[in-house]
Amino acid sequence: MQDQSVRSRRAVLRAAGGLAGAVLVQGCTTNAIVPIAQNAPVVPPPQRLAAAPVPAAPVRQMRAPATVNPRLFERAQAALSRHAGRIQRTDRIAIADFAVDSAHPRFQFIDMHSGVVSAMRVAHGSGSDPAHCGRLERFSNVPDSNATSEGAFITDNYYVGKHGRSQRLLGLDPTNDNALMRAIVVHGAWYANPEMIAQHGKLGRSQGCFAVAEGDLARVFSLLGEGRMIYAAKV
Repeated sequence: MQDQSVRSRRAVLRAAGGLAGAVLVQGCTTNAIVPIAQNAPVVPPPQRLAAAPVPAAPVRQMRAPATVNPRLFERAQAALSRHAGRIQRTDRIAIADFAVDSAHPRFQFIDMHSGVVSAMRVAHGSGSDPAHCGRLERFSNVPDSNATSEGAFITDNYYVGKHGRSQRLLGLDPTNDNALMRAIVVHGAWYANPEMIAQHGKLGRSQGCFAVAEGDLARVFSLLGEGRMIYAAKV
């Protein structure tokens, strides 16, 4: 059987112009024969200049405010230091504490100078809570998973999309670096409004985005701004 396969491949190559003029390339679904140009000039790859290193601003270390999970806050401060070269504004951070269920204010905005905390509710992705129990069960960075991703994000620019005014996010860790491609953003949603708690005891689910109550969106945007960190985790 192996000799027959080899003879078949050689016959295909001869039909395409000989072994010297073709190679067999395996794609996702089929094999294709691609001719190789003879004596083709070698074009060197473009040279990329290394960007000048950005000095990381010192990050002020502080104790966790009383209403913030201290272990989660410690991890958020470590992420803030680790990504200091990319995070332009470190005066305030946001922590999404996904160990808390969606009925409670778990999106915490922390002033890193005064320690003052503002907290709101935020939805998690349906892929993170398939049974819709109101608690995040797992994270994912996989496209089309509809799940929430874990790690540090940096807030980017605003735009108007299907959910109205929204804010893009860039994932800074291997656990969330598909955020921009997945369109993981901050936006307002009816299923994150307070009446959902009265009716169902929990918020609805997003497709992985940080969805907040429509009435909270303006305040969330004013607290986040551009160039600040959101840290999402469950400890």
